[in-house]
Amino acid sequence: MNIIGVDEVGRGPIAGPVVACSVRLSKTLNIDKDSKGLSEKKRNYFFQMIKETALFHHEGVVSETIIDNINILQASLKAMLISISTLPTLDTLLIIDGVSKLNSPINQVSIPKADLIHECVAAASIMAKVTRDRIMQDFAKIYPYYGFDSNMGYPTKKHLFALAKYGPCPIHRKTFKPVADVIRSS
Repeated sequence: MNIIGVDEVGRGPIAGPVVACSVRLSKTLNIDKDSKGLSEKKRNYFFQMIKETALFHHEGVVSETIIDNINILQASLKAMLISISTLPTLDTLLIIDGVSKLNSPINQVSIPKADLIHECVAAASIMAKVTRDRIMQDFAKIYPYYGFDSNMGYPTKKHLFALAKYGPCPIHRKTFKPVADVIRSS
């Protein structure tokens, strides 16, 4: 049986994509926390270990434009579906972090906080978080005013101040309240 952990990151930010990852581990890595509880250094360490040793890992990235068109929940599910798109349907079990099921014939179970219970889901969380953080760090070079390299698109005070001062940039999620409010007021 192929046990595949699935998780996503990026539902709360007001800018950038949502990223999901699926992982099948080949060995125990002793990941003791979810991706948000690990230091950046530890996340990067595990990211490299997972890349080098996992039997399978695949990311799904869904842009802010699609998020605005279909909503964040549907975009998260779409990112997860992209991340499992190359998996066989037979002899595979997905363990998904959360409560939603995917529209897929693959056997699956959804478990809230699965990243704290199943190491393959914790690994998927790490892969998704590091991938998304790197995307946002690249965007920070293109749109330096917003501090994407430190806030990763989350609505921090600095980010909201820059949003109010400069208006939204192309990667802002136009349907998210702080961004929509700035668009309406301009």
